[in-house]
Order: sequence, then structure tokens, then C-alpha cells
Amino acid sequence: MIINGPNLNLLGTREPDTYGNKSFEAYFSELQFKFTNTELSYFQSNIEGELIDELHKADKDFDGIVLNAAAYTHTSVGIADAVKGIKTPVVEVHISNTHSREEFRHKSYIAPNAKGVILGFGLLGYNLAIQSFLNEK
Repeated sequence: MIINGPNLNLLGTREPDTYGNKSFEAYFSELQFKFTNTELSYFQSNIEGELIDELHKADKDFDGIVLNAAAYTHTSVGIADAVKGIKTPVVEVHISNTHSREEFRHKSYIAPNAKGVILGFGLLGYNLAIQSFLNEK
């Protein structure tokens, strides 16, 4: 399960120097084509509570969660608590290298409870996160 947070619905048009010029929907189609033997699902919301609800639902239905909580990574204790409270492993992903950006982006509330963190590799980070789950089997 891939869960994307606020403003990631604008990928392809938002700050292309930082986030590239491909929409996530287009990239998700590429992932589905690449991982044909894996059930992939995708959810995006700009609303913190909806992301928490989706994490709870994904815990029952998926073997792994790829989470890009976007700006909520640096502000949401609620999302961090949701990740801590579920059994399904979560890989935190960021398209940009958050450590090369503003100081407030250097702190992740999610990372201490994540299986791992991938940042700075653009959309490829999602691919790497999915591979991390498949390599466990």
C-alpha cells in the first residue's frame, strides 16, 4: 500500500525542480507494470485524519506500507502514533532529500517507528521501498 500525504496530488506541476514533472498517477501505473505479481494500492489525502484512517485500514489488508506523509512527517504526532500502533511494516519515503532543505524538514516523527527511510532519490524511492518488502519473502 502506498499512502501519500498533503500536496503530493500536485506532483508533475508543483515545484518541478524539486519533485520532477511526472504525476504520481503516471508513476503508479509504471509501478503496477513493473510489479505485476504484487498487489499495489494507492491512496492520497491532504487531510491528516484520513491518512491515519488509511494506515489503520492498510494494517489489516497489506504486507507493507510505503508512506510519504510529506509535510506531516515533520509535524504529526498522530501519524507517528498510527505507524507505531500498527503491525504492518512501514517504509518512510521522501522524493527530495529533506536534509538538504529547510531545518524543520530535518526531523521526522515517523522514522523512529519505520522499517526504514528512503529520501532524495525522486520517485525511485517508492520502487526501492516496494523492493525492500519483496526481498524479505
